Amino acid sequence: MSMNLVTLLYLVASVCFIQALKGLSHPTTSRQGNAFGMIGMGIAIVTTVFLVFKLAAQLGEGGNAATGLGYVLVGLLIGGTAGSIMAKRVEMTKMPELVAFMHSMIGLAAVFIAVAAVVEPQSLGIVQHLGDSIPTGNRLELFLGAAIGAITFSGSVIAFGKLSGKYKFRLFQGAPVQFAGQHMLNLVLGLATLGLGLVFMFTGNLTAFAAMLALSFVLGVLIIIPIGGADMPVVVSMLNSYSGWAAAGIGFSLNNSMLIIAGSLVGSSGAILSYIMCKAMNRSFFNVILGGFGAEADAGPAAGSKEQRPVKSGSSDDASFLLTNADSVIIVPGYGLAVARAQHALMELAEKLTHRGVTVKFAIHPVAGRMPGHMNVLLAEAEVPYEQVFEMEDINSEFGQTDVVLVLGANDVVNPAAKNDPKSPIAGMPILEAYKAKTVIVNKRSMASGYAGLDNELFYLDKTMMVFGDAKKVIEDMVKAVD
Repeated sequence: MSMNLVTLLYLVASVCFIQALKGLSHPTTSRQGNAFGMIGMGIAIVTTVFLVFKLAAQLGEGGNAATGLGYVLVGLLIGGTAGSIMAKRVEMTKMPELVAFMHSMIGLAAVFIAVAAVVEPQSLGIVQHLGDSIPTGNRLELFLGAAIGAITFSGSVIAFGKLSGKYKFRLFQGAPVQFAGQHMLNLVLGLATLGLGLVFMFTGNLTAFAAMLALSFVLGVLIIIPIGGADMPVVVSMLNSYSGWAAAGIGFSLNNSMLIIAGSLVGSSGAILSYIMCKAMNRSFFNVILGGFGAEADAGPAAGSKEQRPVKSGSSDDASFLLTNADSVIIVPGYGLAVARAQHALMELAEKLTHRGVTVKFAIHPVAGRMPGHMNVLLAEAEVPYEQVFEMEDINSEFGQTDVVLVLGANDVVNPAAKNDPKSPIAGMPILEAYKAKTVIVNKRSMASGYAGLDNELFYLDKTMMVFGDAKKVIEDMVKAVD
């Protein structure tokens, strides 16, 4: 395989990756986008394998290359099998944890490649002979790739624990972990990491590289632990960006254009998504990068700290009566819907209301759920028509003319305090303006606060009726009542 053909195939793979991102930008083309991504990665893998054999043959190491490739294939088989099983078995409620886990693996892979390149640079073609000094530019790339990869790995592990919510270890709790001088400590460690990285870059000192790597692992933990569970969607998208930049940094060291392009696409798209998420939560983009956001938003009162206030509650039959007598209904899904696995029952309810002449729409907040697009994927799994699903900026103007809004398992994203209370920790956060509708029906298991730990004024409005219970059971009862 000539180098010109390798370049051409890498170019084709790059175009496939770009088309994958384009396809994934909208639910109707997401399957096509995934297909492009898989085709592009397949081309990249096969091309890289042939390239390795070609370079090994030129160096007279064809036999060693074959042996090494055998180990690689075993690793691919084990990893691919494990990944396929995990993806097939994962529940929609656990999808954010799976994404965080994948990010951690990408970061760890970048670290391992960087360590291998530093210890044996001749094996990766960075230098020609054992003992040759690694060029300064390559040392810079290895430092950046290893540092970002280490931060991505340890930060993603903490994010995984916070998202799962089943570990008692304090660092894995949804509440932020804060202590005096935390930001100063992060700054000192960040500067120390940078300084050690520069020492390695200019001198090639392996001790400096190892110390830099260790501090990066610690820094990844420290920048994520002060972030509360309510901000996890932004964390997931930012860690996605970090993993891309780590891969790109290693790509420069290995002189692999495909890895550079793929990493840059992931890094830049993740950064853009993080910016969009920050706007949706009224957060500072730079505070996200520094790991300092989330403290103010989680400083509100803990769940249950406020005096219990009376609410108007009703049954599934009451809710069905309001829904069937409405001309227009907007449904706001939240994480509680995913927990109850009620998306299919909800689709059935929406179909029956539509058949009765009711206009049904779904409203999605950018940070609903535990990762970007969580609710969109949930509704797509239930085969909700894409034309019925609207983003916040497209549907907020319609709430004022809507007869009934049905809120299912959502909390902070419909809290009027963000609009009406300048002293609220979430003041200024864009929300779905469900409070403007003529009637509001809210389904929750209890009056417990949302991930941000704040009381929701929407629940206490005269126009609001609370229907308590498991979302799936409640919606199924609504479907029966509609019949």
